[in-house]
Amino acid sequence: MKIVVCVKQVPDAKDVRLDPNTNTMARDGVQSIMNPYDRHALEEGVRLKEQYGGTVTVLSMGPPQAGETLREAVACGADEAVLVSDRAFAGADTWATTHTLSQAIRKIGGADLILCGKQAIDGDTAQVGPGIAERLGLPYAAYVKKVVGCENGAIRLQRMMDDGYDTVEMDLPALITVVKEINEPRIASLKGKMKAKSIAITTLNAADIEADPDQIGLKGSTTQVVRVFTPEVRGERAMLTGTVDEVVAQLADKLESLL
Repeated sequence: MKIVVCVKQVPDAKDVRLDPNTNTMARDGVQSIMNPYDRHALEEGVRLKEQYGGTVTVLSMGPPQAGETLREAVACGADEAVLVSDRAFAGADTWATTHTLSQAIRKIGGADLILCGKQAIDGDTAQVGPGIAERLGLPYAAYVKKVVGCENGAIRLQRMMDDGYDTVEMDLPALITVVKEINEPRIASLKGKMKAKSIAITTLNAADIEADPDQIGLKGSTTQVVRVFTPEVRGERAMLTGTVDEVVAQLADKLESLL
């Protein structure tokens, strides 16, 4: 089984900020990590490979420094790594990103199963996984909490819902996005780290994947940030001090005065 796991290198949550000039994510001088939800997607892909056989290819779109995240993924069990990198991809929203990633997946020969984290912590849209599936014409399930089985050309899984979960079965090839409850990601082994240091990362640019110039980067983005600002403080504020009983009494007085 050929498994492709899409991972994203994101700014550490405590360092997320926007460039005031371009209104896009500022990455210079910001520590980057593998998107936490993608760690769970990677772990699940490796577990499926170990159980059913096959290979795991980890795929990322980003600047050259994203290669660090790909090597980390190889250290944790991925077999191959592909980086899609081109200045033309800069500023992409989810629409443009799904075009780029779907073209890259076509370029590397497709997959029997594609896994993504449910969302990235820098954007929180949860749109990229389903968007890739739509562009590739694949069935997909989002918010997967457990893969029950993957045999005879089909995958059976549990999809998290507000009041429980659904059991879903889909024919392969297919795409799933996973939640953190699905597993506990492993720590890279020494053998894995040695492999990661020496592995050759395949790098593809826009021409390599035959991307449509009108559907990538800022030009191909259907949404753009127009303005970034700190909301103005509205209404009156008051600081209540004293013991619990005194504060409760003060609060009651203030609420009563508003009636």
